[in-house]
Amino acid sequence: MIVRKNMAELEKMRSAGLLVWKVLDTLRKMVAEGVTTYELEVAADKMIADAGARPAFKGYSTPSAGTKFPFVLCTSVNDEIVHGMPSQNRVLKSGDIVSIDTGVQLNGYYGDSAVTVGVGEISEETRRLLEVTRESLELAIEKARPGNRLFDICGTVERHVTANGFSIVREFVGHGIGTQMHEEPQVPNYVDRKSENPRLKEGMVLAIEPMVNAGSPGSRVRPDRWTAVTEDGKYSAHFEHTVAVTANGPWVLTRP
Repeated sequence: MIVRKNMAELEKMRSAGLLVWKVLDTLRKMVAEGVTTYELEVAADKMIADAGARPAFKGYSTPSAGTKFPFVLCTSVNDEIVHGMPSQNRVLKSGDIVSIDTGVQLNGYYGDSAVTVGVGEISEETRRLLEVTRESLELAIEKARPGNRLFDICGTVERHVTANGFSIVREFVGHGIGTQMHEEPQVPNYVDRKSENPRLKEGMVLAIEPMVNAGSPGSRVRPDRWTAVTEDGKYSAHFEHTVAVTANGPWVLTRP
């Protein structure tokens, strides 16, 4: 069941979303050669706690993983697609890219967002990967309007990505969000004819999150049972926003 939110609920989600934006904006500026992904984790953990919020990821579990996720951030470097774990041993170097994904629960409502950041000098192909992935998200956000259908969002991402020579990760998708981190509907980054294609209505809130590979679309999960990586070892980018469908158009809750 898709749960639609009223304006009071959207305002609470806005507060959660702005906290997520503040955390990611701070971390984005911290990214540099020699910084560890664990340093990003420590900074995020403190910011979320200081704001009186609860981290959405820490303690989250899935049947496939069999364990609770132990961090407030997912830090996915280079060929890591999603769910990479912060580590004191993962030192960022020039040419790397790092996806920083986090969510919070504040006053009973969730916000979720991700950004991929280049470290030092990145190649032209990698710069294009980030640019196209970010563009696909912005184009998809514009489709989050009453009267459109879910596939308008999904197809927009797919067309932009494939037209630019990159590939869509199919195993991981976006999602509805509200009082739960993951709500209906699922939001694939491609048109899945086997899935539902609901009409978008006011009050629906979606976490739209293109995950785009430089090479083939295939992925596998490392033995830690969390970290998803590209099958061919090529880079992957990930951008995400929490977006409300309103009468006035899409309202991105996770940026000012």
